[in-house]
Amino acid sequence: MNVAIVDLGCGNVGSVAVGFERLGTDIRLTRDPADLLAAERVVLPGVGAAGFAMERIDALGLRDILTGLDKPLLGICLGMQLLFEASEEDDIACLGLIPGKVRRLEPGPGLPVPHMGWSRLDVREDGAGLRSGDYVYFAHGFAADDGPYSLATAQHGRTIPAVVRKGNLTGAQFHPERSGKAGAHFLRAFLSC
Repeated sequence: MNVAIVDLGCGNVGSVAVGFERLGTDIRLTRDPADLLAAERVVLPGVGAAGFAMERIDALGLRDILTGLDKPLLGICLGMQLLFEASEEDDIACLGLIPGKVRRLEPGPGLPVPHMGWSRLDVREDGAGLRSGDYVYFAHGFAADDGPYSLATAQHGRTIPAVVRKGNLTGAQFHPERSGKAGAHFLRAFLSC
């Protein structure tokens, strides 16, 4: 199995690569469209701002490649958010592959923003390699609205999709590469979908 990890020149590509390498996966960090088309799986990781990430995707000529993929594509954290239509962060249009908008998390008593730390999952549908009650690691200040594509959710002031799936697209708002055994199970499930 070979996996192309989109390198936008920022974010958590190194830790995502290590997460897949631990599973014995042949990975390639790349921004070359030919590599993305040749890979069996593509991962769009992300840490940072939606506006900057979309600028990089466009500057690298990757928008049409990413929106046209018919192979499994996994968006992680900001990468998942970019799969949606738009984000309140930087008031930007995203890739538009999944209906919905990403909104700012609201702080409250005991609810700091960004949401950083371990949160419990409620798994609605099998297929993501996760179980209800699993704890996974989050680091984000924005999240999509819960909707029909949510396979698993977590709570942080509101119900947030922790995992979404639509066709060949999977998104994880949490960081599987930092989520221990539960994260490894999730990555294995992605490799076998």
